[in-house]
Amino acid sequence: MLDSKITDRKSGILLYGLTPPKKEYSPDKISEIAQKQFLRIKDLNIDGLVLYDIQDEAARTDSQRPFPFLPTIDPVEYYSRYLSLLNKPIIAYNCVGKYTQDEFIKWLGQMGTYRMQYAVFVGAASKNQAVNLTIRQAYEMKKMYNEDMILGGVTIPERHITKSDEHLRLLEKVTNGCRFFISQAVYNIEATKDFLSDLFYYSNQNEKQIVPIIFTLTPCGSIKTLEFMEWLGISIPKWLKNDLINSIDVLNKSLDICYRISEELIHFCSEKKIPVGFNIESVSIRKAEIDASVELLARVENLLKRSFSA
Repeated sequence: MLDSKITDRKSGILLYGLTPPKKEYSPDKISEIAQKQFLRIKDLNIDGLVLYDIQDEAARTDSQRPFPFLPTIDPVEYYSRYLSLLNKPIIAYNCVGKYTQDEFIKWLGQMGTYRMQYAVFVGAASKNQAVNLTIRQAYEMKKMYNEDMILGGVTIPERHITKSDEHLRLLEKVTNGCRFFISQAVYNIEATKDFLSDLFYYSNQNEKQIVPIIFTLTPCGSIKTLEFMEWLGISIPKWLKNDLINSIDVLNKSLDICYRISEELIHFCSEKKIPVGFNIESVSIRKAEIDASVELLARVENLLKRSFSA
């Protein structure tokens, strides 16, 4: 069970992440997409399904977005209307800044009504983004209006490259109630290991327990997808970007890279007894890249079984 793995701080959590359809789609198209997603997910051997809530991140960067931003259906609404027959725990992301306090209280109530036990709060995309509700306020309101919900946080390992404080950000979120973390997609293994190393030694020195960290892996099947991933803020080292751009099969190359990253992170975390897991996603709507995410999930599932079956 996902809750016991989180509570017992166990390695081996495996999640699959997807984004609900766009709000502007017709009811028929939404139903069609939901049916395809349901059939894809229902037989996956996963601990939980991550449903993303996306926000316009234009304030974070001056670069033009490779694909236009279009709002998506709220994860709670999408689950309750289209995916409620799935027999899997749901982790609902929530970009909290768009809500007033009353709206957020209502959202917390909906989580309880549909027995959605897990959530991840996401703050503003940048300090320049105007918000109605801060993430600190959201943490406090969660304690008041849905104390039983198991709360997770976002961690961005590559942020450690410039600020060297990602481990402190994570531990502060733990004090605010976060009991697990899901990372942004990982392609920069060195930045990730730097973050984990600082987290491990700081936690040991200050007698703090490390909660499960679930690293996101995202296949990349085209140069366009690569550009979008970089726009999202995913750090891709120059040598790795060169390898992908010049590969005769970008998708299979990226699959191998993601798998090697999972192997290296398991080895690194196991040595330090850091609870580690993985969240497999596709940022593309192309069938080949979606299929590749399912293939990657199966490969990582087997790796986790071999690594943590005892």
